[in-house]
Amino acid sequence: MNNQKTSEIPPQQMSLNTRFKFRCHKGVKCFTDCCRGIDIMLTPYDILTMRRKLDLTSEEFLAVFTEPRILEKADMPVVTLKLLDDERNSCPFVEDKDGCVIYEDRPTTCRYYPIGVGALSYSGEQGDKDEFFFTVKEAHCLGFEEDKEWTVAEWRQDQGIDLRDAVNEGWMDLMVRKKSLPASMKLSEESKKIFFMVCYNIDKFRDFVFNSSFLKRYDIPEDRVADIREDDVKLLQFGFEWLKATLFYAGQENFQAKKS
Repeated sequence: MNNQKTSEIPPQQMSLNTRFKFRCHKGVKCFTDCCRGIDIMLTPYDILTMRRKLDLTSEEFLAVFTEPRILEKADMPVVTLKLLDDERNSCPFVEDKDGCVIYEDRPTTCRYYPIGVGALSYSGEQGDKDEFFFTVKEAHCLGFEEDKEWTVAEWRQDQGIDLRDAVNEGWMDLMVRKKSLPASMKLSEESKKIFFMVCYNIDKFRDFVFNSSFLKRYDIPEDRVADIREDDVKLLQFGFEWLKATLFYAGQENFQAKKS
């Protein structure tokens, strides 16, 4: 979560076992201040859960609550949360008194806060990243003055981050993999559109898989087809695998063309 207010990010690296003190609740004077003037990139799983909470299609959710961006270093399309046009550039889901009205389905970035995550290196294999954590200490935040102590691992579990990171792993792998390529290796505009559809518009991707020649072109086991037909999360993760095979020519053994 990037906040437009002055922030201090200590240089120290934290592991999953590093301890820190933090607690956010209605009793702290800065309650909901971190929900204003923010820049939140939404993950594919965020969109799945948020649009379901609001009973919207992917298309509707994207049109009302998101803004498309290009992630500069990766040159890949992403979406960010569209803020209200008020004096504080507020999150559309925050209320002064009660806080987040979709708290159980809040974005992954909000769940991580006040922890940030980074990677020192990337070897090219999914999951094989030199990952570290750090605290994001913003000038207005009084949560660090509270007595509640956590390890980074405990915080992640309490906030439901582990599940979300597991679902989004394939998406993160695609983003980091693209960043690791030479700048001269760019995706075509058509490839970017396909990436956007798979990652953010699950309804359109489902239509693409089941109402086009897609299943006629690839030899996909029947049980896998049944799984992705019934489960949005499995369809999303299937999409990540397909993107990896088609965009980066890796993992093609999972997407063999059908023999004529």
